[in-house]
Amino acid sequence: MQIQPFLLDDGLPLGSVYGTLLNDSATVQRLSPQFDSAPYKAAPRAPVLYIKPRNTWAHAGVAVAVPAEPGQVRVDASIGLVIGRKASRVREEHALDHVAGWIIASDLTLPHDNYYRPAIRQRCRDGFLPLGPLVRTTDFDATAARLTVSLNGQPAWTRGFAHLVRPPARLLADVTEFMTLSPGDVLLLGPGEGAPLARPGDQVSIDVTGLGRLAHSLVAEQGVEQ
Repeated sequence: MQIQPFLLDDGLPLGSVYGTLLNDSATVQRLSPQFDSAPYKAAPRAPVLYIKPRNTWAHAGVAVAVPAEPGQVRVDASIGLVIGRKASRVREEHALDHVAGWIIASDLTLPHDNYYRPAIRQRCRDGFLPLGPLVRTTDFDATAARLTVSLNGQPAWTRGFAHLVRPPARLLADVTEFMTLSPGDVLLLGPGEGAPLARPGDQVSIDVTGLGRLAHSLVAEQGVEQ
């Protein structure tokens, strides 16, 4: 069976999706006492990335299944830059020339706060990355944008992107120092401090100034059929 591509719009299939940890200054400040202790022993110097594989990708409006244990997910809502042309060892001042546009991401995860082991079980469950439509624009200023997560129609959390450890251009430059990004790849700016928890039955909507809205729901995961 041939796997159909996940299209960001009529012409660009989704490539690989990378999230960025420890890119929110408030999170780094909260965790900084841990960095000098085992197993870290030092703060990370390069971007800390994770992958959201194909099984996590979902369109707006999807009902995402939440496992009974722990019965809730953290909504690490973020925005991502979508690569428009090959990016390898790009300079910060030219990095955004490689961006085709921007996208809203509901980067769902089971609650956890351990950065020592890859959070595959927590972050890579089926449907755990609803994505908004690609907004092709060259004048979107991510550092001035505001993101609001609403649960059941009520605002639950707001974040900005003015205090990132690595703003978009620097993040793209630093990542492409050691890996090549291709058209259709998405680089998420990363979770924000204090992201809200949501449960089965909740309606989730994410609004970002200049990019619009992404909405989806949460349902209880059903037992596996034998």
